[in-house]
Amino acid sequence: VQLQASGGGLVQAGGSLRLSCAASGRTFSSYNIDWFRQAPGKEREFVGSIRWTGGNTYYADSVKGRFTISRPYGSNTVYLQMNRLKPEDTAVYYCAASRTGTPTIYDYWGQGTQVTVSS
Repeated sequence: VQLQASGGGLVQAGGSLRLSCAASGRTFSSYNIDWFRQAPGKEREFVGSIRWTGGNTYYADSVKGRFTISRPYGSNTVYLQMNRLKPEDTAVYYCAASRTGTPTIYDYWGQGTQVTVSS
């Protein structure tokens, strides 16, 4: 079972990036896929979540209105579209999978992808 995060890079403030989390090795129909980020010297921060089945989403206040999580129908990839990026969005971004019945227990983690936003 694998979650593969990708798509990070360097972008100017105000720009956009789309991160991908490719899920493989099992069915995730009873899972949520969450995005987290961790900046140097800071604790890991929840960014947002999507329910694999149904597509319900939830976002942290810090990204609400700027970030969108999606999973195209039939796809095993979850996307994090990040718009109007700010320097404070700079972090390593991770995706993780939790069962919908135990949303705070993560069975699988991706390896992280670096996002750097320059001012």
